[in-house]
Amino acid sequence: MVGVAYDCLANPLGAVRSTFEKAVSSGSDPASFAGRDWGAVDLFRTFLFDEGGLSQVPVLNSSTIRWIQPNTLVRFRGMVQDMLGNELYVGAYKDGSVWRTNKFVDVAQYPIDSCSETRIWERRMLYCVPVPGLNSWAEPPAVVYRSMDSTTQHGEKRQRLDESTANMDFEVSDEEFQGSPSTKKLKEDGHPSQSQELNIEGTSSSLSMLPEVNRDSLPCLVKIYDCPESDMKLNEIFEFVGVFTFDPEFKVENNDEEFANSFSEDVLVQLPPNKVPRLHCLTHRKLTVLDFPSSSRTMEVKSNLVKEIRNALLRHLTAVLGNDGVAAEFLLLHLLSRVYSRVGTVAVGKLSLNLNCFNKESVPVFGPRLLLAIKNLLPFTQCISLTVDYLNTASLAPKKDYETNRLITGALQLPESSHLIFDETQLEAGTLNSVGVENARLLKTLMEMQKVEYDFQYYKLDMEADVQLLVLSEGKSNILPADIVLPFQPSSVDSFEATAEALEAWRWYLATIRSLPHSIEAEIQKVIENDLVEAKQADRSMGTQDFSRLLTMARLLSMSFGETSLSLEHWQMVKELERLRRERLK
Repeated sequence: MVGVAYDCLANPLGAVRSTFEKAVSSGSDPASFAGRDWGAVDLFRTFLFDEGGLSQVPVLNSSTIRWIQPNTLVRFRGMVQDMLGNELYVGAYKDGSVWRTNKFVDVAQYPIDSCSETRIWERRMLYCVPVPGLNSWAEPPAVVYRSMDSTTQHGEKRQRLDESTANMDFEVSDEEFQGSPSTKKLKEDGHPSQSQELNIEGTSSSLSMLPEVNRDSLPCLVKIYDCPESDMKLNEIFEFVGVFTFDPEFKVENNDEEFANSFSEDVLVQLPPNKVPRLHCLTHRKLTVLDFPSSSRTMEVKSNLVKEIRNALLRHLTAVLGNDGVAAEFLLLHLLSRVYSRVGTVAVGKLSLNLNCFNKESVPVFGPRLLLAIKNLLPFTQCISLTVDYLNTASLAPKKDYETNRLITGALQLPESSHLIFDETQLEAGTLNSVGVENARLLKTLMEMQKVEYDFQYYKLDMEADVQLLVLSEGKSNILPADIVLPFQPSSVDSFEATAEALEAWRWYLATIRSLPHSIEAEIQKVIENDLVEAKQADRSMGTQDFSRLLTMARLLSMSFGETSLSLEHWQMVKELERLRRERLK
C-alpha cells in the first residue's frame, strides 16, 4: 500500500509531485517528459484497477460538486460535446536548483520567476456534458467521499446526500410525454502572470455570454494529457478519472478593453472556473451501452437463458402495449437494432418504427406507458413532442459559432445507441417557416440515412449517427418516414410493473444481444433469394428497401433468440410477422 504522501484519493497532486521528483532525482531530463508519463499515471492505474480503488472515487455531478473538495480525485462520465483544441502551458520549471511540475493543475503551487528555466508542454481540452437523456438507473452508484480531515458528522451528511440522489423516478407525466480547428494558447511572454494563472481563464465579457449551469446538468472542461487525438471523437462517451478543480468564488477583475480584445477568440474556450469545473485527466476509458447497466454481474449468453429472458420481456412489452402482441414483437426488434455497417449512403441495421392509429383517447393512456417502459430498459432515452411550433423554433443541428469558437449543441447531437420517441399526435395543420422546413429535412435525413448535418456556417458536414427512432402518430407519418409502419391495436389496459431483478436482466439482454455477431449461411441465403423473387412477383411494388428491411428483421429476430446465424425457422417467423403487418395496413 502507498503511504500518506501517495494518497491517490485525497492528495493526487502530492502523488504526481512525488513521482516527478523521484524521476528527476534518478537522472531523467524534465524535457524528456513532454508528451509522456514519468510514472504518475502508472501509479494511479495500479491504485484504480489493480487495487480496486476505482469504486472509492466519487462521481462528479451537480449534486456531489457541493461537497467534493478541490484538488481531489474524481470520476466524470460525459459525452464529448465540443473539442476545444490544444493549449500550451508551463509543464515544468526550475525553482532555484529544484525542478517542479505543473502537470494536472491550473495554478502553479510555487512562484515562477521570469528568469526561471521552463519547459512548455501541450494538452487538449474537451468540453464534456452529462450524457443526453441518461436515465437515473444507468448512473454509477454513489460513493461516500473519504477525506483525511473529514469528521464523522460530515461523512454522515454526505452519505445521506448520496442516498437521496440515488433514488429512481418511475413516473412519467402526460405533460412530459406531450410536452474545430486546433487553437493553441500561451501567455504573451510564455510565462504565467504574477497571479500564477497558468491559463487565460476568460475575460469580463465571457461571464455574460455563458448560461447559468443547470442544476441537473453539470458540464466539465476535461484536460487531456499524452493521448493521441484519434483516441477521442465528438459525441463519444467517456469516463474520466482525474484531479478536480473548481473555484465558485472566481471573479474576473481585469476589465482592460485591450486585454479583452486580444483574447476575444478565447471567450468561451477558456470557460470561467466558477461556471464550469475542470478535470485534469489521469486515465480514461470509452463507454458503450454495455457499461451502463448498474449491476456488475455478467451473464453468459446461453440459448436457454436468452430465450427465457426474451419471453419474459416480450410478455412485458405486450402488457405495456395493451395486449398487442404483434406490436410488441416489432418493438423488440426495434429496441435491438443498431447501425453495424454502411454501404454508400445506406445505414445497414437500422430499424425505425412508426406506430400509428393513435388518437386523443389512446395517446394519454399508452404514450406514458411506452415512454416509461423504454426509459426503464435503455440507458439514453428522450421524447420530443412534434408540433409546428417546435419545428419552427427548435435548434436540432449543432452549429459552429466562430465568434466564440464553440460548437453550439442541438437536440440531435446525441451519443451512439440513443433512443428518441417522436410524439406526432399533437401535430396540427400549420405553416412551416424556413427553420421548420430545414428541421423537417434534418429529421428525414436522420430517419433515412442515420446522419445529422452539422452547420459550420461556411459549409455543412454530415456526422454519422446511430439513434433508435420511434414515431407515434395518428396516420402514417409524412415528416418521419420510418422503416416499419404498423397500425397500433390495443385491446386492454393491464398492469405492467416489473421487479428490479427482471429489469436488470432485460437491460443486460438488450445491451448484450444487440452486439452479437451474426451471419447468414449460403443455404439460407438461397431460400431467402427464392422467397424474395416470389414476393416480388406477387407484389410488384416491393423494392430493394423492402428486401433490405426484411433481411434486417431476420437478423434481429435471430439475434433476439441468442443465435449468431439465421435459421429457416426464424426466417419463416419474419415472413409471418410481415404478413400480419401488411394485413393491418389494408
